[in-house]
Amino acid sequence: MSHIIATFFYIGHLRPAPGSWGSLAALISGAAVINGAGLIGLCIGIFLACLLGYWATARETAGKSDHDPSEIIIDEVAGQWIALLPLAIWPLPFDSAAFYYVFGFVAFRLFDITKPGLVGWADRLVGPLGVMLDDIIAGVMVALAMALVMVAL
Repeated sequence: MSHIIATFFYIGHLRPAPGSWGSLAALISGAAVINGAGLIGLCIGIFLACLLGYWATARETAGKSDHDPSEIIIDEVAGQWIALLPLAIWPLPFDSAAFYYVFGFVAFRLFDITKPGLVGWADRLVGPLGVMLDDIIAGVMVALAMALVMVAL
């Protein structure tokens, strides 16, 4: 069960760029959750992804030298869902929302790959907390940026 969760139903085994595949799967599933269950549903999903993601990551990396294997993408799912929070808080019609979904995906991947500031600090932490926390922080940063763009436009 921990492997299914850590790889988000084996999507983490897709190559190349499993983190991008995970973020794309999170974008699609996050949009479905927002449209079906709204803000409460997305918040429950984020909570479960963080809690179960920590557990699954701890189990999958126990006793291994690689503390952040590329197939573990539940951290990307949690971070990408956090990045989508503004779209759950301020629902938009599809034609307007599409821009923000793309914005959220691209910005999250950029922050996750370049690891600015606190994202890089968290990434250097060893263990499941570091695996999860860098993407959570990246998701928060993207959510804040998206909210600012939504208010400005």
